[in-house]
Amino acid sequence: MDAYDKGSNARPAPGEPAASTPAAAPTPTAPASDNPPPDGHEASGGHEASGGHEASGGHDTSEGHETSGGHGTQGGFVVPEQYAGPAQYYDDTAPAGPTPPTGIAALSVPYQVAAALALAVVAVAACVHVGMVFLHVAPSNTASKQHGQVIDEWVYPEFEQNWKLFAPNPLQQNIAVQVRAEVRDSEGEIRTTRWYDLSARDGAAIDGNLLPSHTQQNELRRAWDFFVATHDNANSPNGLRGALSERYLRRIVVLRLDREQAGGRGAVVQQVQVRSRTTNVPPPKWSQEQVSDKPIVRQLPWWPVTETDRAAGTRPARSTGTEASAR
Repeated sequence: MDAYDKGSNARPAPGEPAASTPAAAPTPTAPASDNPPPDGHEASGGHEASGGHEASGGHDTSEGHETSGGHGTQGGFVVPEQYAGPAQYYDDTAPAGPTPPTGIAALSVPYQVAAALALAVVAVAACVHVGMVFLHVAPSNTASKQHGQVIDEWVYPEFEQNWKLFAPNPLQQNIAVQVRAEVRDSEGEIRTTRWYDLSARDGAAIDGNLLPSHTQQNELRRAWDFFVATHDNANSPNGLRGALSERYLRRIVVLRLDREQAGGRGAVVQQVQVRSRTTNVPPPKWSQEQVSDKPIVRQLPWWPVTETDRAAGTRPARSTGTEASAR
């Protein structure tokens, strides 16, 4: 076969255009023979070399070019061995290594135990609270009758439930809670302060405040409602809750007086007196309803202030004979 035939895989001679005919299929390997091929041609590795060209390393060459050292040809170019290997493919979807633990599982064993105990305590407390509130608002039953005192001590006064918002006749009155105190000043003199309008101070703090505190909105108001609901018109308690409501209201007003520094700097509160001033909300102009505009005042007796009442951040009283006699 002519090395420059168009049907061969041989390269064109210098200065001759390359053939566009596709490369022919490789020549089948002839069986090995002890006799050398004719015309002085030598073949090694089972491949045929034509035109007096020698092939080594199992590759076919023409035009006197020799390939050695394991280099291959791809598309008519000689490719070095380090680039002639099979293409490598990488799968991005292959699973990565183990994911590190997160949350409580990432903590050490002692912290995991502490976190589990804390969650258990919170869960138990939430279940107990929900159960207590349910028994408080549910109709009278065996459990509420047998454990009524325990339920009341849990619910009152912070978690009291009422339905005044959905009453047929909502409240149409303004109730102001006021207090005055009998104090002992720094010179040991006993005197009575003026009336402090605690409700007006809460209203001024709420007015124009987009996020007023819960204490400013409800603490004093709910304490007074609790007291009125557990006392008769003569201000006498009508049960165990009456004594609780009185103690609760007294501690609130003592704390408020301490913030106001009632009686001046260094004065110590000895007794407090609370009153309410109730006025009707005037009806709108288009209404024909007529209501009284005269305030109704309800004044409570003097309450001695004890060390327990001062425990909530108030100024400690100095132990003197005057204070002992006041108690």
